[in-house]
Amino acid sequence: MTGRSSASRDELVAGLSAGVGALGLSLSDAQQQQLMSYMDLIQKWNKVYNLTALRDPQEMLTHHLLDSLTAIGPLMRHLQSDPALNASGCALLDVGSGGGLPGVVIAICCPNVKVTCVDAVSKKAAFVQQVAASLRLPNLKGVHARVETLSGPFDVVCSRAFASLPDFVTWSAGALTEAGVWMAMKGKLPTEEMGALPPFATVFHVEQLLVPGLNAERCMIWMKKSPVSPV
Repeated sequence: MTGRSSASRDELVAGLSAGVGALGLSLSDAQQQQLMSYMDLIQKWNKVYNLTALRDPQEMLTHHLLDSLTAIGPLMRHLQSDPALNASGCALLDVGSGGGLPGVVIAICCPNVKVTCVDAVSKKAAFVQQVAASLRLPNLKGVHARVETLSGPFDVVCSRAFASLPDFVTWSAGALTEAGVWMAMKGKLPTEEMGALPPFATVFHVEQLLVPGLNAERCMIWMKKSPVSPV
């Protein structure tokens, strides 16, 4: 237990449930309980692992859980658009995952997606491993490495406020399958970053994200590898 009052806990549970509904997601009670347990683990181990600067549970709910949950709908639509990928299971890499945002949230909400959270800080990767064991998530693992050293192959490579788009795609290109996609969660539309992408990466879709209870700009940038130009 984290020492929060019962009323506070009830408010957080209600806030999560309302946010899930506002996002149009179909999550079971068990999945929502796992999300709350994940937030408990972040609070419990925050001082040891330095996972987030946020300490207030309500802020953690909106800025972390609900913010990460905005990725679930777009990701599921992408998977459903590719029957082969949806049937065989998707391998997803969360780059610079930190305490597992959004990777852990994706693993909870999408059991058929195999999620790898990579971080250059060993304590943060160890925390994700601890979450996988505590919440019994066989589709989740934490890896301590620099993303440039990973070869994949991953069908989706995602990040949340990790780095500039050019750096993100450059560092992770070796881990992405040729037919795979990058899914970058950003704040304001990063027009300059999009214009500075290397020739091998192309933006094919941009969508606005609305975080329930949070008045802030959010967007998702979808990218893929550019076709090889004939010599």
